Amino acid sequence: MSLFKARDWWSAALGEGEEFDQGCLCVGDVDNSGTGHDKIVVGSYMGMLRIFSPNANKLSDGGTADAQLLEVQLQNAIIQVEVGKFVSCSDLLHLAVLHPRKLSVYSVTGTSGNVEHGDQYQLKLMYEHNLQRTACNMTYGTFGGVTGHHSLCIQSMDGMLMFFEQDSYSFGRFLPGFLLPGPLAYNPRTDSFLTVSSARQLEGYKYETLAIATDAESRQDSDLLPKTGGKRLTPDWTFVLGEQALDISVPSFSHSSSSVMVLGERNLFCLRDNGQIRFMKKLEFNPSCFLPYISVKDGTTNMLLGNHNNMLLVYQDVTLKWAAQLPFVPVAVRVANLPELKGVVVSLSSDGHFLCSYMGTDPSFFSTPKVDAREADYEQIDAEMKKLQKFIREATRTQDILPKSDAVDDLSVKATVSSCLDTLSQALIQDIDGLPVPSVTVQVKVKTNSVLQSAKLSICVQPPLAVTQDQFVLEPMGVGSTKEVAFSAFLNGQYLPADLTGDIVVSYSSPTGVPRVLQSRFSLPLALVCLPSSPAKNTKFKVTVDTNQPPIDLSAIFREFSMKTEDKDGNSLAFQFLSGAKVTVLASKTSQRYRIQSDSFEDMWLVVKELVQRFDQHFSKLGIKDFKKSFSGPMPLQEYFLSVDNHFQLRVSAQQYQDLLSERAVQFRAIQRRLLTRFKDKTPAPLQNLDKLLDATYNQGWEESCDAAVSHLLRSCLSRSPKDQATSLAQAGGPVLGLPQDTTRLKKHIALLCDRIGKGGRLTLASEANVQIPAQIQNLAAPGGVEPIAEVSGDGEDLEHPQEITKFIKKKPSKKVKKEKEKKEVSREPSEADVKEEAGVPEETLKEVKREKKEPSKDKKESKKDSSKEPKEPKDDTKKKESSSSKEKKEKKEKEGKESGDKKVSRKSSLKVKEKKKDPEAGEG
Repeated sequence: MSLFKARDWWSAALGEGEEFDQGCLCVGDVDNSGTGHDKIVVGSYMGMLRIFSPNANKLSDGGTADAQLLEVQLQNAIIQVEVGKFVSCSDLLHLAVLHPRKLSVYSVTGTSGNVEHGDQYQLKLMYEHNLQRTACNMTYGTFGGVTGHHSLCIQSMDGMLMFFEQDSYSFGRFLPGFLLPGPLAYNPRTDSFLTVSSARQLEGYKYETLAIATDAESRQDSDLLPKTGGKRLTPDWTFVLGEQALDISVPSFSHSSSSVMVLGERNLFCLRDNGQIRFMKKLEFNPSCFLPYISVKDGTTNMLLGNHNNMLLVYQDVTLKWAAQLPFVPVAVRVANLPELKGVVVSLSSDGHFLCSYMGTDPSFFSTPKVDAREADYEQIDAEMKKLQKFIREATRTQDILPKSDAVDDLSVKATVSSCLDTLSQALIQDIDGLPVPSVTVQVKVKTNSVLQSAKLSICVQPPLAVTQDQFVLEPMGVGSTKEVAFSAFLNGQYLPADLTGDIVVSYSSPTGVPRVLQSRFSLPLALVCLPSSPAKNTKFKVTVDTNQPPIDLSAIFREFSMKTEDKDGNSLAFQFLSGAKVTVLASKTSQRYRIQSDSFEDMWLVVKELVQRFDQHFSKLGIKDFKKSFSGPMPLQEYFLSVDNHFQLRVSAQQYQDLLSERAVQFRAIQRRLLTRFKDKTPAPLQNLDKLLDATYNQGWEESCDAAVSHLLRSCLSRSPKDQATSLAQAGGPVLGLPQDTTRLKKHIALLCDRIGKGGRLTLASEANVQIPAQIQNLAAPGGVEPIAEVSGDGEDLEHPQEITKFIKKKPSKKVKKEKEKKEVSREPSEADVKEEAGVPEETLKEVKREKKEPSKDKKESKKDSSKEPKEPKDDTKKKESSSSKEKKEKKEKEGKESGDKKVSRKSSLKVKEKKKDPEAGEG
C-alpha cells in the first residue's frame, strides 16, 4: 500500500447498474473549441454517452451537473469511443462510436447561451455503417500514408478486419489461425496493424499486405485460397509473448523513442517497430490498464499502470518512479489537459466511478496508537495458549460443512407420534401369516416465523415401512401461522426394517429467495412391527447386556407389551414380529444383566436398540447420570457371518436365475428380429450401452460394497501408523466392484475391524487425533478408488490375525485337498431336487441350462487339473489312507449322482473313462 494517495481534483458516479471497459473512455477537443482544453467522453454498455468538461470554477457550486456538457441515451451498447478526423473534406474532430453491429460518427457542437443556463451542446449524426459481423474493438489512423483525415479499422468477433474510409467501406480480411479476438493497434510509423492472436504471440500486418491479399467472403474461403490460386494473408513478423495481452499501445509523441508497448497478464513488453524486443518488466501484481505518455527525458517512455490492488504506478521504462492509492480498480486511464490544470490523470472503474486526480505528497495522517509497555505474564499467556488449543482441537473434531447460525429459523417443524395404534388400520396389507398389521398416526406441525410462499413437505421411512402420503404441498403462510398435516405409517412387507426412525424434509425458499431445507426426525413405536407373545426358552442365538444399576421390571419400561403378557413378575418379555421371528428378553433376578435371545440373529437388533433407548430414558428420569451399559462377551461374529452367508447364497441364486432369464430374453429378441425381417419392418433402435449402465448400477451388492468400505477403514483410520495412512491414501484407482466367489475375504476383514476397534482403534484420521500429519497426506488428492487388502504376501500389506479371531475364519486347504475337491466337482453336480426347492423352476428348464453350461466348465476344470498335476510318490502310509478314503467318498458321490438321472450317468461315466486314461500316463511320468 502506498503512503500517498491520488489527490482528488474532480469525481463523479456515472449512473446505477452500468458497466464500463477500457474502450469506453477517451479525451480530446471533441467540440472543436480551439482553446486547447480536452473534453472527456465516456460511453457505457447500457448505451449512455456522456461528455464532461471539469473546471476548477465548477467544483464547489454546481458539481457534476455543471461539468457535464452532454448526456445522450443511444439505442445500442457502446463498445468503444474515439476522437479523430473521420469526415472527409473536414479538418474538424468528430466522435466515432462503436456498437456491436453499427459504427456511428457524430459531430459535437456547442451554442453559447443567452441566459444563465450556459452553453448548449448537441450531438449530430454524420454517417453510420451497419456491420454484418459482431464487432469487438477498433483503431484509427492515416492508413496507407494518407494525410488530412483518419480511417477506421474494426475487428470482428470471428477474426475479420473491416476497413472504412470515412463514409465508405474499403475491404475486409480474415486473420489467419484466428480463435479469439485480441487487442488491436495501428502503428503510423510502419503503416502496420498489431494484434495478439490466440497462440499468444504478437503479430504485425502491413496495410499494403492486407490490401493486396485476396478478398474472402467467409473464413472457409480464406482457408481455401492457396488451393484456388489466391494470395493467403500471413503476418510480416511475430513475437511470442507466452501470455494473453490486455492492451497494446503505440506512442507517437516522439520519434526518438519509437516503440510498441504490450501489457500482458504478468509482464510488460517493449518492442521496436520491427518486432525486436527492447526490454521486458516482470510485474508482481495483476495489471488492469496502462497508458504510455510523453517523457521529459529523451529515449525513455513514461507509463501509467493500474492494477487490481487499487494502485496507480508511474514507470520510466522499467523503473518505478511513483505509486499512488486509488479508491477503486481502474479499467481505463487517460491524461487530459483541463482548464487551469494540465496533465490531469483521468481514471474510470468498471462500475462507473469517474475520477480526475493528480499526483501529490498528501500523506495519510493515521498514526499507530502507542502500546503500553508492560511485563509479560508468562503463566497467563501459557494458560491462554492451552485454552485456545483446546478450542482449536474441539473445532477440528466437530467441524461442520456449513457454519451454525444463531439467527432464528424461518421455519420450525415438530412431529408427534400417537401413543396408541390406529383403531382402524390404514395398512395396505391387512394381515401377515394371520397376524393383523397395525398402523400409527403421525402429526406434523409446521410453524413459520416469516412469510412463506411455497413449501414442500416430504416423509421418508425405512423399507418395508410405508406411509399413506409421503408428500404434502403447503399453502402460502404468513408470519406466525401454523399448518398441521397427518399421515399413518405401517409395515408393507414380510421382512423387518433396518430402523424405526423416519425423516421429515421441508424444502422452501426464504423471503430473500434463497432455497433452504429443514429436516426433522421422528421414531415409530416398536408395536408397529411386533406383538406380545409367550417367552421362548430354547433358542439358537443369545446376546447379554450388562448394566451398573439394579435390575428393573421389564413391564415398567414396556408398558404397551406388559398388559398382554402372561409373566406377572416382569422378568421376561417376548416380542412376536409380524415377519415370523420371536425375540425374548430375560432379566436376571440376582445380577444386573439382561439376555436377548431368538432363533433369528438379525431380528434381535430392533429389540436390543429399543431396550437400550428405554433404559436411558428410564434412568435419566430418575436422575441417575452414571448409568452405563456394556457387552462383555466375545463378539458374535460367527452368528453374524451366518447371516452374511445366507444373504450371499440368495444373491448367487438370484444371479443364476438372472442368467437364465437373460438367455430366454436373447431368444425372444432373436424371434422378434426374424418377425421384423419377415414383415419388412425397420431394425429396432440399439440400446446404446444403457443396458450395461443399468446392470452396473443395480447389480452392485452389499457384500462387495461392505468389503470395500471395511478395507478402506483398515488401510486408513485403523492402520498401524500415520505413515501407513499416507501410503494407503496415495494409492488410487481401485478395481471395479463385482460379485465375489465367496464370503471368506469379507468375514476376514470384518473380524479384523472388530479386533482393532476392540483394542482402542478410532474411526478418525491421525490429523483429527492431534497427531502430526505426514507430508504425504497433505500433498494428496482424493483417492480415485478403494484398493482391496492383499490376501497373500507379495500383493501388499499382509494383515495379521489375532488368535481369538482365527477361529471364525476358515483356513485355506492344502494343494492336495484342492485337487480332490476339483475331482469331486467334476464327478458330481448338485441334485435337481435341491435347485427346484430353492427356486421353484421346472425341472426341464434347469436341465436345459445345465446342458449348455456343463461342458465348457468341465473342460476348464480338467485343463486346470492336468496343468496342476505333478508326479509325486507317496512317502508314508498316511497318504495312502487319505487317497483310499477319498476314493471311497468319490464312489459314494458317483452312486448318488446315478440316482439323479440317466443323462448325468452317461456323462459321468465318460468322465471316469477319461480319468482312468490319464492315471497310467501320470504313473509312467
